[in-house]
Amino acid sequence: MKYLTTLVLVISASVTHADLSPKLERYLLDRQMEFDQIDAARRAVLEPLAEALAGQLRDGTSTVDVTFVCTHNSRRSHMSQLWMKAAAESLQLPMTTWSGGTESTAMNPRAVASLRRAGFEINQTTSNSNPIYHVSMGKGTPTQTCFSKPWSSAPNPTKDFFAVMVCNDADKKCPTVPGATDRFAIPFVDPKVSDGTESESSTYDERSAQIAREFLWVASKTKEFLGR
Repeated sequence: MKYLTTLVLVISASVTHADLSPKLERYLLDRQMEFDQIDAARRAVLEPLAEALAGQLRDGTSTVDVTFVCTHNSRRSHMSQLWMKAAAESLQLPMTTWSGGTESTAMNPRAVASLRRAGFEINQTTSNSNPIYHVSMGKGTPTQTCFSKPWSSAPNPTKDFFAVMVCNDADKKCPTVPGATDRFAIPFVDPKVSDGTESESSTYDERSAQIAREFLWVASKTKEFLGR
C-alpha cells in the first residue's frame, strides 16, 4: 500500500508538470490505480522492457527510441505508441515512441475514436486511403504523427531502438528486427474481434485501457529502476 500511495503522488505531480490535458491526466491516474490487475505472469513479460529502458537511460542516453510493431500498423501498435509516450511524458522519462507494421494499411478509425474518448486530441490532416493523424496530449507536449507504415519505413528509426512486438503474428514474422538494440514480445488481443458488433466500442476501450495501464506500469518501473 505504501508503494501504491507513493506512485500515485509521483504520477500526479509528474502529469501536472508534463502539462498533459486534464482528461488524459485523470485517465492515467485511473489506470495507475488498476496496477493490481496486472498479474505476476504478465509483469514478468513487461519488466524486461522496463529494465532495458532504465539501463539505456542510466548509461547517459539523452532519449530512448521505442518502436511498437503489429501486423498492419492499424490498431494495437498505434495505441501502444501513444500510451507509452503519454506515460513517459507523465513521468518525465526522455522517450520517443514510434509504430509500424509488417505491412501497411491505415490507422483504424475505431482505434482513433477510442483514443479520442480517452482524452487524446486527434486531427486527421489528409483524406487518402492511409490518412495522417496529428495527435496532441496537451499544451507543452510534442505532437505525435500517426499513419500506417512498415516498421522500417521513415520516419521510424532504423538503428539503436527497442522493438516491441504487440501482436503474435508480428512476433512470428519478425523473429529478429534488424537495427534494434533489443526486441520484446508483449502481445495484446486484437480488438478487431468485435468489429461490427454491439460490443465494438467497449472492446476497443478495454484494449486501450489495458495498453495504457501496462505501459504506464512499465514507465513506473523504469523510473523505479533509475531511482528517480
